[in-house]
Amino acid sequence: MTQATLDDFEKLLEESFSKSHAVADIVEGTILRKEKDGYLVSVHGTKTEAFLPEKEISSAEDAGSLEIGDVKEFYVLKEETDEEGMLLSSKRLAFAQAWAQLNDAKVQGDTILAKVEKVVKGGVLVDIADLKGFIPSSQLRTGTPFDGLLDQKIEVKVLEADPKKNKLILSQRQAIAEQRDQVVDNILSTLEEDQIVKGEVVRIADFGAFIDINGIDGLLPISEISWSRIKHPSDVISLGQTLEVKIIKIDNELKRISLSLKRMGEDPWQQIEGQFSEGQVITGTVNKVTGFGAFINIFPGVEALLPVSEMAEENVNPFNKFKVGDSVEVLIKKFTPQEHRIALSIKDIGAEPQVEATEDAE
Repeated sequence: MTQATLDDFEKLLEESFSKSHAVADIVEGTILRKEKDGYLVSVHGTKTEAFLPEKEISSAEDAGSLEIGDVKEFYVLKEETDEEGMLLSSKRLAFAQAWAQLNDAKVQGDTILAKVEKVVKGGVLVDIADLKGFIPSSQLRTGTPFDGLLDQKIEVKVLEADPKKNKLILSQRQAIAEQRDQVVDNILSTLEEDQIVKGEVVRIADFGAFIDINGIDGLLPISEISWSRIKHPSDVISLGQTLEVKIIKIDNELKRISLSLKRMGEDPWQQIEGQFSEGQVITGTVNKVTGFGAFINIFPGVEALLPVSEMAEENVNPFNKFKVGDSVEVLIKKFTPQEHRIALSIKDIGAEPQVEATEDAE
């Protein structure tokens, strides 16, 4: 090696050892010895001996766990000057790494564990890797007493992670929702349309009933409960009742199941195909009266529409002419059972028939 080359090498070596580090840099160093209130650390790549105060040691590695010769990464808390040496912190490094992990969890939608430490106004405070986070009451599991969460580790999602503002907002409800979605997806994968399943009636509403199918609430619409018209689902089914139903639709995207009870039996519209024809005069029972006409039951589970325009040659008020339960003679004007449609007429019979009133109408 020539003298020039040797001089260049020594210069480069000197520059590498004289490299300075700024606050917030991450450096690697070796624990040299224990001092009164901390440890002396040799920072790699420099001639610097830095100080690690005991109060800046992370909780994950208390002072008693550090040994001479350990090689670790540190956060530069204070850069070296002519008057003072460099200060290091493993606590700040742990914080920086924790914030980075939390930001990754937020971006990737990962679920993490948080320990509930305190109940405060509007929610609870939690600890994640020595960072303090907040879960608003609106983001906690519904129906759980807050005090019952103390010292518990719960799964959460990261809503906001801002180290500059020291702001960490979390959600337990989103984590639960994701878990439920996974469970629902697993259950849905075992089901298929036209499958017959058993379930318990868990809720009844005006528009239908909800049936628990292996842990998923499937909707049984009121129109799918019976082929006959019913006023309310509770007229046919009751809470806690176990039903055999047919799955008529599965929406994997919305995670919904539509069910049918009436399709467990024979379709009455198929039964009537050979029994009725256009031009035939039959007798039916009024099931419902509306402003535009009356619905007439002509066969169990089959309703046909008698429009107000087909009731008589002159204008009539359907509510004055018919009431539910009346027996009436009608002519089948249009018969399309494949479309579940039958149109009726009275005026086309030739003479307006007499209405037979029920006992209630007398």
